Amino acid sequence: MMYQSIQTFIEDYKGESEVTQKLLNALTDDSLKQEITPGFRSLGQLAWHFVRSTEMLFSAGVKFDLPPEKEPPATAAALAEGYKRTTQALLDAVQSQLKDESLQETVNFFGMNWKTDVLLYNFLKHEVHHRGQLTILMRQAGIPVSGVYGPAKEEWAAFGMEAPV
Repeated sequence: MMYQSIQTFIEDYKGESEVTQKLLNALTDDSLKQEITPGFRSLGQLAWHFVRSTEMLFSAGVKFDLPPEKEPPATAAALAEGYKRTTQALLDAVQSQLKDESLQETVNFFGMNWKTDVLLYNFLKHEVHHRGQLTILMRQAGIPVSGVYGPAKEEWAAFGMEAPV
């Protein structure tokens, strides 16, 4: 079992989404066009994917409002605000619409039968996966990144230390 209570998921996702929000808040309008290579998601498209992919939870019967736009907003501020609003709506919906017993219910997700706890776990890991991509694109765009599970290179100096290699 991945999650044994809805509250455990909520606490886990709150922590992860706060880190993601901090990174999204650092984006600039110019950075949104940064691509890793032509034909792949730009930084803005990847960041908007955090917002749109929350619909994964619709498979578990969790309903909340998503921004109607499929394409990312033109400004970094609007993108970060969209994530903030969507994250809060998701957390409110999970809190009010799922029960601990719901975690063991089987749901269909893209033709796969997963228990709700597995869906929640994979949803969270999906965000973590894309957050790693986000930090690389941020660096390519010249935007300093904040530490996620430890200090970023730039943050070591604040500790009076050199970043390890």
